[in-house]
Amino acid sequence: MKHKLTPKPVIQLSPNIMPIRVSIVEDDSPVREILKSWLDRADGFVFVSGFDCAEDSLGQLPQEKPDVVLMDIKLPGMSGVDCVRQLKPQLPQTQFVMHTVYEDSIHIFDALQSGATGYLLKQSPYDELLAALKYVHAGGSPMTSYIARRVAQCFSNTSAKPETHDNFVLSTREREVLEMLARGFLYKEIAEALSISVRTVDSYIRRIYEKLHVRSRGQAVAKYVNLPLANSRQARPH
Repeated sequence: MKHKLTPKPVIQLSPNIMPIRVSIVEDDSPVREILKSWLDRADGFVFVSGFDCAEDSLGQLPQEKPDVVLMDIKLPGMSGVDCVRQLKPQLPQTQFVMHTVYEDSIHIFDALQSGATGYLLKQSPYDELLAALKYVHAGGSPMTSYIARRVAQCFSNTSAKPETHDNFVLSTREREVLEMLARGFLYKEIAEALSISVRTVDSYIRRIYEKLHVRSRGQAVAKYVNLPLANSRQARPH
């Protein structure tokens, strides 16, 4: 079943703004070439590089420093999730968007914990994928409506849990900010929705990162809503 992306505002690039530089890590050659062709013919984008395995990208991407990386999850050898986990500390300004066929909770939150900012399904059409790349570059967190619902459900389940060391450290307002981050809101949109300033939003987010000991929005969301899932994965036989 095809899941459409949650509608996002159209973000126009002015002629004076640098184009968004995108790299692709995808082992399916036809898919990689289709994505490259989409970027080549789209205004406001530059295709930087393409890789068919994670290992090759590890040596090149830190030098190329693209703005956005589209990363497949299931790759030969190292997985896309492990690749992002290694690259994110070296490329803190680069946004990693998982581009995959998987839509289950384990894959979603593994990707977010690794440092990914967005999560798109491979059946996303041309215009929606490009809109998502613009959105993540502007500070959003693109994901399909289905995945956004899964994240919201996890927040709902978390709020119903008895307080523990891991789920009471955030204040009510911090949880509100984190949930909006998880749903893909920009800082400006969070500020407008909560009737606070963008600077205040930024302060909340810095405190959230400090309390959860994370460095990205994806890691914060994954750690906060998915602790029981992480524990169940550790107990699973390999």
